[in-house]
Amino acid sequence: LWRMFTVNNTSITRHEYNALDEAYEFFNTRLFDGQLPACLITLNRHPRERGFFCADRFEHREQDQKTAEIALNPDTFQDRTDREILSTLVHEQVHLWQHYFGKPSRSGYHNREWATKMEEIGLMPSSTGESGGARIGQHMTHYVLPGNRFAVAAQELIARGFKLSWQSPENLRGSTKTTRAKFTCPNCKQNAWAKPNARLVCGDCNQLMTT
Repeated sequence: LWRMFTVNNTSITRHEYNALDEAYEFFNTRLFDGQLPACLITLNRHPRERGFFCADRFEHREQDQKTAEIALNPDTFQDRTDREILSTLVHEQVHLWQHYFGKPSRSGYHNREWATKMEEIGLMPSSTGESGGARIGQHMTHYVLPGNRFAVAAQELIARGFKLSWQSPENLRGSTKTTRAKFTCPNCKQNAWAKPNARLVCGDCNQLMTT
């Protein structure tokens, strides 16, 4: 019975969370000069998000101390490489950096300071995840800049043997699916969310928005 809950005689929980903790510390050293304080890393399902950052999410049960949370959504791991998942971790580390050392905007908004830091460490902010997407905004993702700092660091970490082993099965991921689709104005890149079959027109540009 014990072996049902272990992988190579190592606790599943310990193995997976140790890997994430190792990655956090590795990128903290390589990309943030060791500035980032400790935080609590979790695997946490959040609809429509690959990951999220929340400041002061946890408080110590006995001491007057709080810590931030960085969460990764295991429902989004399938069909993504370890490097891609690690880029989400670093995306959220930039939010943590900005919380302690910068000037974050309203909750969830990705401002120019955040975008500049992302580019500095080798991740290009993009509302679409591709070249040409908006650089700042409320709902943002990114893509990896080839040969830049993150790409080089991630390659080194993976070469050391870093590996994530667990993800949510596809048939159990219905809780994160959404009936909304993202629409983008082809002219000003403004985004909106509505039912997939909706026809939205940008009020500023009078252009039909596309998914």
